[in-house]
Amino acid sequence: MKIDLAHQQLTALPQLEQAPQDITDLNLFDNALTEIPDEVFAMTALHTLNVSVNQLTHISPRIQELTGLTMIDLGHNQITEVPAAIQHLTALSEYLYLHNNRITQVGNEVCQFPLLRYLNLSDNLLEQLPDAIGELVALVELRCMNNQLTAVPESIGQLKQIRELHLRNNKLQSLPESLAQLTTLRVLDLENNQLSSAPESIGKCQSLRRLNLRHNGLSTLPESIGKCRSLLEMDLRSNELVKLPESLRQLTQLERLDLRWNHHLEFPAWLTELEQHGCIIYR
Repeated sequence: MKIDLAHQQLTALPQLEQAPQDITDLNLFDNALTEIPDEVFAMTALHTLNVSVNQLTHISPRIQELTGLTMIDLGHNQITEVPAAIQHLTALSEYLYLHNNRITQVGNEVCQFPLLRYLNLSDNLLEQLPDAIGELVALVELRCMNNQLTAVPESIGQLKQIRELHLRNNKLQSLPESLAQLTTLRVLDLENNQLSSAPESIGKCQSLRRLNLRHNGLSTLPESIGKCRSLLEMDLRSNELVKLPESLRQLTQLERLDLRWNHHLEFPAWLTELEQHGCIIYR
């Protein structure tokens, strides 16, 4: 049974006619809750819990009582830490959303979900990701935008099912060579970091369709980039590129290439070959 109590400015859970054990889906989106109501923890059949856009400052350890949850959205609150108790939600298989909070660190407690497909940690205060992130072997999408990350753990290469990796607006200075193992990756967003180079291993990401490296400090691109034959879009705007690898000529599926604001870049004559294949090039 689904209960929808969104947009009602609730500060507490109202009296419900339904028995707690009959409720499978509870939507408390956009209210004024400062904590998850105790009544929720009696809903032992709950599969989906949405408490996003409230005023939560913490997650009660009692969250571990909701062992049937497959999806929980805790985004857009004021949560400062993730309790160890959350690791007991081993049925999580769809979404774990913790974005737009005030979380300064996450540990192994967010890495205990071998069935989880979507993890959103964006818009927090994270400086690092746990090494155990690679244990999320079913992950399809990882969002860690708008944090303070300075590095990505090597274990990221264990995410064999991942299709989208969003890391824009961090402080990344390098990428791990294990990137080569992400053979299912389609979208890699690294806009607005501090990268001076991309690893040679990126050429093994042969499912990659969209690569965003805008606003970094790249002076070169690896020659291996030409092996990413599935690339449709590549954004290199606002870097320090001086020369392009000739292997780019091999990207015959490319539809969009943004080279603007690389003030010292020499534009090779062979760029016209890409244009003849239908690629729009912004110079």
